[in-house]
Parts: sequence; structure tokens; C-alpha cells
Amino acid sequence: MSAEPSFGACSKVAPEDISHVWETVHVPLGDHSYDILIGPGLLSDLGNMLSEFLPGRNFILVTDSNVEDFLGLDLANILENTGNRVSMLTFPAGEESKRMEVIVDLARRMVQSGADRGSVILALGGGVTGDMAGFLASIYMRGIPFIQLPTTLLAQVDSSVGGKTGVDLPEGKNLLGTFAQPLRVYADIGVMCTLPASELRNGLAEVIKYGMIWSKDLFAMLEEKWWDVVNLEPHVTAEIVKQSCEIKAKVVAEDEREGGLRRILNFGHTIGHAIEASSEYKIPHGEAVAMGMVAVARISENRGLISPDDRKRLSLLIERFNLPDTIPDFIDDDSILRLVQHDKKVRDGKVNFVLCKGIGSTVITDDVNSEEIIRAVSACRA
Repeated sequence: MSAEPSFGACSKVAPEDISHVWETVHVPLGDHSYDILIGPGLLSDLGNMLSEFLPGRNFILVTDSNVEDFLGLDLANILENTGNRVSMLTFPAGEESKRMEVIVDLARRMVQSGADRGSVILALGGGVTGDMAGFLASIYMRGIPFIQLPTTLLAQVDSSVGGKTGVDLPEGKNLLGTFAQPLRVYADIGVMCTLPASELRNGLAEVIKYGMIWSKDLFAMLEEKWWDVVNLEPHVTAEIVKQSCEIKAKVVAEDEREGGLRRILNFGHTIGHAIEASSEYKIPHGEAVAMGMVAVARISENRGLISPDDRKRLSLLIERFNLPDTIPDFIDDDSILRLVQHDKKVRDGKVNFVLCKGIGSTVITDDVNSEEIIRAVSACRA
């Protein structure tokens, strides 16, 4: 290969080839079922869609200070120009805003804007915005509807789907939260062209996770079409978002509240969340999950669950997408162990780990000890 990928520079495809070609993934949850719409140009048509889907509603557009400038103001105009009533609430961008104090401030501003039980929150942004806006919707006046408008790959394939909401505590990530399903998800893949490459990498870590826990075919597609993936070729982008959402929809439909199967979605996240929190969230979520997946693959290999070749395939794919497969030295072992013990997945003092049994298969266990964790983390040091 003579040239390096531009990583996020969108491929040039004729508009007639991609516009209004939207995929739909259904999440079957009884009375809480909803659809995920996937494709380019969804936000441009959102005003008309909402006028048909939820006529006469008052919409509260919740977004962060970054997204407000490059999408929020334009979307608010689109909604107003199609006859929708909309108020926009903005909070400072970044994981550090995922605090109860910010939620309370947003709620008070909603009251001041006249939001009532018939209002609908629109969560426009990445994972932080989706988590916060969903949590806010679930507790405002004991619960109002919300719609996810994810703008990053990470949010489109993971955090906007499944109904988990929450905020952080100093002791750990997402320790306060609720399960609240959105009315609908609109995943406009076109907006990813505006994002920095680091945001694309964050999302790709979660896509790799889906391949590892569920689909050999998705994993192989990422290996084979990696160049198209990093350059956001529209058809490939839509396909990886669709397949990821289909996998998560199947898991969530069987286990909405994480009592069993849904725990496989935490592959790489137990150690990953500890790395993320130990860095005071300077390490982005996707990069931390990539490190966590490599560490857990080491534990799995040491137990004879995964072959050295499959573990190396994971590391090579992570490297190909310019994600880290080593844990920096400033993240010390004691911090990782301490934060792992505070993880949400701890039950009766035991940590539930998702190990891999080869690509596309997992096993959940609560008997991973501290020595195994340190041995794996040490093997992942630079």
C-alpha cells in the first residue's frame, strides 16, 4: 500500500447513490420497542419526519457546546422551519460534564423553558450527550420521551442503542443511571465527515467489540475492508453501523436490564473503564476499551480459551485502526485493581469478566483474580 489512509476523509460518492437510502433496525422490546434509522441525510429531513411522527410536540434539543456550533443551530432552524417548536439547551462539552450538578441545571432550564410531560427531548451529540439527555428525560417529571440523534460512530453503534443512561461519580463511570428506551434513533452517518479522526477511532473500538463477542463475519469485514472503513466509504459505513446495531438489538431484546446475556456487551469495558477513570478521562472511552480488550484477550489466552493467533488478529486490527494496544505506564496497577472493584458489574464482591473463546464467542466468569489481571496488564505495557 503506497499511501496511508486519510482516516475520516469521506469518500466521494454521487449523491443519488446514497441519499435517502436508509436502513432500519428494529429493537423488539414490547411496549418499549423502537426503530433505528441509519443512513446519510437523516438530520436534514428530521423536521418533516418529526412533524409526521410526533405532531404538535414541544421539542427540547439537548447538545454540548461543540455540537451546538456545527450542527445544533442548523438543526434547530430545520425543525422550526418545518413547523416544530424547539428550545435548545447546551452544556459544556466533555466527560467532566457527566455530573448530577449539570443534570439539575439542565432540568431547571427545562422548567424555565416551559417543558412539560408532553415535551420530547432530542439528544444531539455523542455518548456523553446521549447518556445525559436520556437520564434527564427519564427523571424529568418522572419521565418524558426522548429521541437519540447520535453524531459519532461510538454513539451510533453503541451508546444510543439499548436504553442505558447515566452520569459519573468520582468513584467510577456511570454509577448513577436508569434504563430508559428512546422513542427512536436517527443515525445520520453523513455527520461523521465533520468529526476528527479520534472520534472515528473511538467508535471503531466498539465495532471491533461486536465482532469479537458475536460475529466472525463482521470481524473479517473489518479486516478486509479496513481502508474503506477508515475513509468512511458510505456503503461500508452504513453496513458496519447496521450490523453493530443488529447485534446490540438482539442482545438487548433478550436481556434489556443486563441480568444475563447483555453482560457480553461489556467485553473490554471492565479494565477499560478502570483505565479511563484512572486517567481522569484524559484517555478517550474507545481507546480505553481497546486497551481493555487486549488485556482481556491476554487473560483469555493465558486460560487457554483463545488461540495466540486470534489474540494477535485482535491486536493487529486494533493497530490498523490506529487504536492503542498497550497500556501507558502512568496508569498504575493499583489504580486499575481499585477501580475494577468499583465497577458496576461487581456482584457480592466478585467482578464479572467477559472473556473470549475465539473470535465471535464469549464466556462470563467471576473468578478472575488480581494476579491474572496484573499479569495481563503487564503484558500490555509499552
